[in-house]
Amino acid sequence: MRLAMGALLLLGTECSAAELPLRFAVTDGWAMPMVQIERGRPTQGILPDIMTSLATQVGMPAEFHVLSRARLDGAMRHDEVDVRCYVSPDWVKDKGGDFLWSVPLFFQRDLLVGKASAPTQVAPATLAQQSIGTVLSYSYPTLQPLFDSGQLRRDDARSQEQVLAKLLAGRYRYGVSNQWALDWFNQRHTADHQLHGVAVLQEQQLGCYLRNDPKIPVQRILRTLQHMKASGEIDAIIQLYTGRNAESDAETGSP
Repeated sequence: MRLAMGALLLLGTECSAAELPLRFAVTDGWAMPMVQIERGRPTQGILPDIMTSLATQVGMPAEFHVLSRARLDGAMRHDEVDVRCYVSPDWVKDKGGDFLWSVPLFFQRDLLVGKASAPTQVAPATLAQQSIGTVLSYSYPTLQPLFDSGQLRRDDARSQEQVLAKLLAGRYRYGVSNQWALDWFNQRHTADHQLHGVAVLQEQQLGCYLRNDPKIPVQRILRTLQHMKASGEIDAIIQLYTGRNAESDAETGSP
């Protein structure tokens, strides 16, 4: 299935000028299994697979725009991209934009992560003054009061993978990662280099939103996303990369 989706991805990016593409925003702060970016283009991952399938089902070629987190809101507002996925309404600063939202499609669990030598559970508010590994331009509502007070300091990296790599290298004692990125990182390291969650910082349902633009089939896109979720297609793609069942993952509250 992964090979098939990869082939669709390549086909989707090589659209002819006569076809109106469906333009997707891809943030450079993501890491596998969400997306792998090589030479400025997504090559595999949960999100490009889902985006490519969506575009194919609505009869449009997929076009990917890799952007920094700070540019995502502006790209949607200024008609540079049509669709942004794996996002919460709370993350969108442009509250007055003419956007439409999909049904919830993804479940994200953000964790405070430590090395094998770290305690199994940590209360962030009890930590001594120190730096915490974070992703540039990402917001962390649970930790923000501790950043504001100076008790904790952000140590920003470009991506979740870099946060975890710096944690493993000893740049700081704790970093923030979502569950998928942590699992993927651990799969590629030996038992003595495993990282583990020490606190659940936030859990939320995420979806996609799109510009309410007559140039794109807005309602067909929303219906297709709803069908992809209801049919199990999205969850099957997630399980392909993570080995996790979406429903059981959402019900499990421990790190």
